[in-house]
Amino acid sequence: MTDIVDELKWRGLIALSTDEDALRKAFADGPVTFYCGFDPTAPSLHLGNLVQILTMRRIQEAGNRPLALVGGATGLIGDPKPTAERTLNSPEVVAGWVGRLRAQIEPLLHFDGPNAAVMVNNLDWTQGLSAIEFLRDVGKHFRVNKMIAKEAVSRRLNSDAGISYTEFSYQILQGMDFLELYRRHGCTLQTGGSDQWGNLTSGTDLIHRVEPDAAVHALGTPLITKADGTKFGKTESGTVWLDPEMTTPYAFYQFWVNADDRDVSKFLRIFSFRSREEIEELERQTEERPQARAAQRALAEELTTLVHGADQTAAVIAASKALFGQGELAELNEKTLAAALSEVPHIQVTEPGLVTDLFAEVGLVASKSAARRTVKEGGAYVNNAKVTAEDAVPAREDLLHGRWLVLRRGKKNLAAVEVTGA
Repeated sequence: MTDIVDELKWRGLIALSTDEDALRKAFADGPVTFYCGFDPTAPSLHLGNLVQILTMRRIQEAGNRPLALVGGATGLIGDPKPTAERTLNSPEVVAGWVGRLRAQIEPLLHFDGPNAAVMVNNLDWTQGLSAIEFLRDVGKHFRVNKMIAKEAVSRRLNSDAGISYTEFSYQILQGMDFLELYRRHGCTLQTGGSDQWGNLTSGTDLIHRVEPDAAVHALGTPLITKADGTKFGKTESGTVWLDPEMTTPYAFYQFWVNADDRDVSKFLRIFSFRSREEIEELERQTEERPQARAAQRALAEELTTLVHGADQTAAVIAASKALFGQGELAELNEKTLAAALSEVPHIQVTEPGLVTDLFAEVGLVASKSAARRTVKEGGAYVNNAKVTAEDAVPAREDLLHGRWLVLRRGKKNLAAVEVTGA
C-alpha cells in the first residue's frame, strides 16, 4: 500500500490534522494504535458513521491497530447538537443500543491478526468515578475560556436554546477517553468528523497537560456534501441507517444507485475499497457514458455487500431488475418485494378494480383517460405483463404473495398496489 496519509488525502478523507508531518512519521514508525468513538444516541449507525468505520478499516489495513469505542457513558449525554439539547435516554436503552452498534461495527473491521481491532466502552472507566474525582483529576486540566471557544459550544451559547452544563462537559468526557486509551492501550491517534474537531482536540490537549512528553494526534475527516445541496445520507424517507429494519437493504442499495453523477466520484473514493486504477476507470465511464451508471451500480453492490452481505445484495439486485421487466417478479421473496415496493409510489385498495383506474389513482398518469391512452399505446404493464385491454381487471391469482400488483408505465415509471381485502 502507498503511504496511508497520501492514500487518505487522495480519497479526500483529511480535512484537519493536528500535525500532518508528525502523523506521517508516526505511521512510518508504526504501528499506530488509534481510536474512533461512536455514541449510542440512536438504535443504529448511519452513513455518516460508516465514513468513520471505513476510514478506520483503511488505516488498519495499512498495518495499524484500531480501537472501536462505543460510548456507553458519553451516549448517556450526547455531544451538543447545533440547535437544541438532546433528549436523555435511560441507561437501559443506551446499554441496549451499545450492543446494537457493536454488532454493526464488528463485521466491518478485522478482529484477528497482528493488528486486531479491539472494542472498548468508556463506561468501563467512568461508572466508578466520583464527581469529586472527576473534577479534581480531570476537570482541573480544562480551561473554561478554551471550552467556550469550541465551535459546537459557541454555536449553542449564541442560540436561544443555550447549553446545559451536562452537554458543555461532554468535551471533558471525550478528552478523558483519549487519555484513558493512551494509558491502557498506547493509543496515540483519534479520528472523527471535522465537525467534532473541538472534541477531538480536547483529548490531545488533556494528554499534553497530563503527559507532556506524549506524542498524540487527531485527524478529522471532511463533512460530505452533495452537489444538489441536499444533506448527505438523507432521502425523502429520512436517514439512511445501517440497520436493515430501519433502512431496508433495497433502499440502501438504491441510495447509491441514485447518486448524482457529480457526486459518485467522491463517494467512490470515500467508501469504495477498489484500487485507484479501478476507481479512475469508473470515473472515466461516468464521464463518457453517464446513462449506464456503471460507477453507481458498482458502488451500490460493493457497499450493500459490505453492510448487508452477499445474499441480501443478490436479492436486492434481482428485485431491482425484476421490477423493470428484467426478471421474474414471482421469484422474489415477500420481504424483498415489499421493501422494494415501499420505495415507489403505492396505494392500498380492498379490491383490484380496473387497471386504468389503478394507474390513475396511484399517480402513474394524470387521469383515467390518460391511463386508457397508455394502454392503447402499449405502455401499460401489470407484473411485467403488457396490458392490452382498456377494461382489464387483475385476477386474485395475479397478486404477488397474495397482496401486491406492480404497475409500470413505459420502461421506468413504477408504482405498486397493495390489495388488503384479498
